[in-house]
Amino acid sequence: MRRKKIVLLGGGTGASTILRGLKYFPVDITAIITVSDNGRSTGRLRKEFSTPAVGDIRHVLSNLSTLPSEVKDIMEYRMSTYSDLNGHAMGNLLLTAFYQKTGSLKKSIEYFSQLLGVEHTVLPLSEDCLTLMGETEDGEIIEGEDEITHANKQYKRIFYKEEPTISQEVFDAIEEADLILLSMGSLYTSIMPHVICQNVVSAIRKSKAKVMYVCNAMTQPGETDNFGVSDHVKTLEKYLGKNTIDSVIVSNTVLPQEILDKYAREEEKDLVKIDYDNISKGNYEVLEDDLLVTDDGTIKHDSLKLSSIIFSYLMRK
Repeated sequence: MRRKKIVLLGGGTGASTILRGLKYFPVDITAIITVSDNGRSTGRLRKEFSTPAVGDIRHVLSNLSTLPSEVKDIMEYRMSTYSDLNGHAMGNLLLTAFYQKTGSLKKSIEYFSQLLGVEHTVLPLSEDCLTLMGETEDGEIIEGEDEITHANKQYKRIFYKEEPTISQEVFDAIEEADLILLSMGSLYTSIMPHVICQNVVSAIRKSKAKVMYVCNAMTQPGETDNFGVSDHVKTLEKYLGKNTIDSVIVSNTVLPQEILDKYAREEEKDLVKIDYDNISKGNYEVLEDDLLVTDDGTIKHDSLKLSSIIFSYLMRK
């Protein structure tokens, strides 16, 4: 019997959280990851070596690894020194070395996957060095993913400075998918980089696969203040087309007030509201469960519970 195929579109922590649990289920996963990050270690490597962004890819590969946690932890380890190496993640340095040697990000990912015992496929959205751009509600143009994140603005348009060349493997994976998964994460810098590509959107709309969105647990300062679940869906479908999303996973966890107060005070983040009245006007199925954990004082999705819902939906469909 053919294993079902899941294509995940995303980047950063959100995609990694899903994949950390989903890798244990009997499915074939292709993770398509954004390459426009220009912050921290990734941004410095982009400037120095003219590479596409490798940080989100490293994080995803570490979480898909089947090797002991000690090996994965080394790939996430950031150097602490007085030299130019300070702050660089070890996995970023290795991916950059592979890229310098091969001249191909896809080939570099393949080598890195072998090194980490990754049994699924990770693809870059593009081999290009892409620059993410944002036009704010008041007409300001902001250049760079990191700058968009930290500007504390609301955006009416996200676009690329360059015309991206999308890898053919991306289109092949979308065409063959049984489920297309839009990962939680920063709405404008993790998910939007995929859906602002018109040819990617066309491929999604032509695909026979169901489209599922895993909604964020928390708002992003400035970007999604006061957003409910329906606002997230509406923003994505502005690019994807109306009624493209078939299902949305949301968490109804009741969180301790002290943690919510801490997030509001220190990070200016609030819980994404499940706005039932607005959701009922949409044509998507809502899959609601207690999905958040706060064991270490931070708010995170329970990766295995989340993956169980994704897998159950996939098999049902």
